Amino acid sequence: MSETELPPEPALDAGELDADDRLKPEFVRSVLDAVEEGDTEAAKARVEPLHPADIADLIELTPADLRPALAAALSDRLDGDVLAEMNDWVREELLAALEPHQVADLAAELDTDDAVAIIETLEEEDQRAVLRALDPDDRAAIEEALSYPEESAGRLMQRELIAVPEHWTVGDVIDYLRSDEELSTDFWEIFVVDPAHRPVGTCHLSWLLRTPRVVQVTDVMRREQTLIPVDMDQEEVALRFQKYALISAAVIDAGGRLVGMITVDDVVHIISEEAGEDALLLSGAGDGDINEPVRDSYRSRVRWLVANLFTALVASFIIAQFGAAIEQMVALAVLMPIVASIGGNAGTQTMAIAVRALATNQLTQSNTLRTVRREIVVALLNGATIAVLLGIGAALVFANPQLGVVIAAAMVINVLVAGLAGVLVPVTLERLGQDPAVASSVFVTMVTDSMGFFAFLGLAVASGLVG
Repeated sequence: MSETELPPEPALDAGELDADDRLKPEFVRSVLDAVEEGDTEAAKARVEPLHPADIADLIELTPADLRPALAAALSDRLDGDVLAEMNDWVREELLAALEPHQVADLAAELDTDDAVAIIETLEEEDQRAVLRALDPDDRAAIEEALSYPEESAGRLMQRELIAVPEHWTVGDVIDYLRSDEELSTDFWEIFVVDPAHRPVGTCHLSWLLRTPRVVQVTDVMRREQTLIPVDMDQEEVALRFQKYALISAAVIDAGGRLVGMITVDDVVHIISEEAGEDALLLSGAGDGDINEPVRDSYRSRVRWLVANLFTALVASFIIAQFGAAIEQMVALAVLMPIVASIGGNAGTQTMAIAVRALATNQLTQSNTLRTVRREIVVALLNGATIAVLLGIGAALVFANPQLGVVIAAAMVINVLVAGLAGVLVPVTLERLGQDPAVASSVFVTMVTDSMGFFAFLGLAVASGLVG
């Protein structure tokens, strides 16, 4: 049996399964069996009840060499909504097999933000071909979005919104919503604009439905609103949505004019994406996507391993300076890794908290010193606790109280240094305009390992434990 062949299973219909079972191995096998047998109608029938997000997951779960056949069999269901839910790497792979006009047809079905998310991943030449195949209005909106920086509000926003003039009554707004079939169908609030198209307030749909028709919109709208500059970074956008519990927000250009809106469903995706990205960057794993090509994964990971190699050489150099002391007392070699390991874990804990606090604007210039003082206290408490346990254990095991005192003192020093490094390294990188999640772990590990070895071996020599 070949690697991509799957054992035969009874055919399962998605309509007969609970939602949690629809992407279980048995169902995936049944769909792929139908595709391999050329029975596209059976494959379509089984997939028909699935949500677009589930269809996207189904394609991602399919072995790479079977995806083109599955996509061809499900061509009627492979619409823009499915592509918008799909993993970036898998989507790029499928889009590469489509003609520009096919990609344009899929993009035309989507809101501007989702269409931009698809088109921006294409090569520049393919982008131009797809844009030429779009309707003029759609092309203009997407080209404008692509002119904004990546990961900015301009890329994230959608142009489909409801805006009404401030002189209208509630009845005017309701009649407008009912009469214009070209309006967006998915919205939670209506933006009220002045003659220059600058937003002056917002009005929830529930307010309109409960207000008499003759009342002016300006009398029921809320004037206080959170406006998002078009060039704001998407992380800052997500923070504003979290802080102010927003459902949607107006996006304005440099002149203060309303150009789009961002909705909470897009922000939820950004929050998840940014959180996962920071966690992967802390480990040096790059994009960390299981669908990422092997070559790209290798390139993104190996550079940090090489950097870690050079920082590890610093710790090795320190150990080499105390080679004679280690030869005199084997216990030093036995206990050294413990000091470095505990210090490394303490530094990683503090670093993770600091990086998250920087990402959520909890750690700023105004409270950096207070945070450092707090981490010093926490580090001293942690270091003292571990030092007592390790010191007593080392003294008993090796029958050498002086050794216990030395390793206890080294542990307090290293955990204290780890706490400081865990805060100061991310903060320094952030002040220098670098992403603290990218390189913090390499530097923090270097500091804790080097200081751990130096403190332990240096105290052993200074105390006269070894000559």
